[in-house]
Amino acid sequence: MANEPRGPRSNDGQRAQRGDGRGPGRGRGGPEREERDSEFVDKLVHINRVAKVVKGGRRFGFAALVIVGDQKGRVGYGHGKAREVPEAIRKATEAAKRGMVRIALREGRTLHHDVSGRWGAGKVIVRAAPAGTGIIAGGPMRAVFETLGVQDVVAKSLGSSNPYNMVRATFAALQAEDSPRSVAARRNLKVSALQSRRRDFDASEPVEA
Repeated sequence: MANEPRGPRSNDGQRAQRGDGRGPGRGRGGPEREERDSEFVDKLVHINRVAKVVKGGRRFGFAALVIVGDQKGRVGYGHGKAREVPEAIRKATEAAKRGMVRIALREGRTLHHDVSGRWGAGKVIVRAAPAGTGIIAGGPMRAVFETLGVQDVVAKSLGSSNPYNMVRATFAALQAEDSPRSVAARRNLKVSALQSRRRDFDASEPVEA
């Protein structure tokens, strides 16, 4: 008789590992989590709690915004809703992995050129930076650059501080970037020929006294 309750307790333990908020790391631990971490890095940017007033009290819901990247040029964001925080994070993480995009990086550390992006009331400016600058950005923008693998960048948000608009504006800026390879493909040139033209143009510019 004393051994009968062990089954339900073990089931509760499984639910805790899946994400009922009572396990370590809000129920996101375990070997499956470690396998995912070996390839992707995820950062929780924002959690919003809403309450629905029903007969007998309030019913809470949670919305999570998560950024996922491999720190090698691929990044994505996702939004998930659920009654529990871990489940909302899981949904957002899966959505971010489904919507990942590849961003071309110069020398694997920074962007190829300065670019701006806008989404709704959010407006951001992202600038390439020399080696050793680091990530000069705050809030959701820093999470995007860290998961993307950018090491040197200067970014500024000029619009809304809403994390959803900031993240979407940052992605709009990153996707508007042009790499030498993409420009050469549009012009039916080789990358080396395009870069030689660039060097010749820079050499022909007059030097200011």
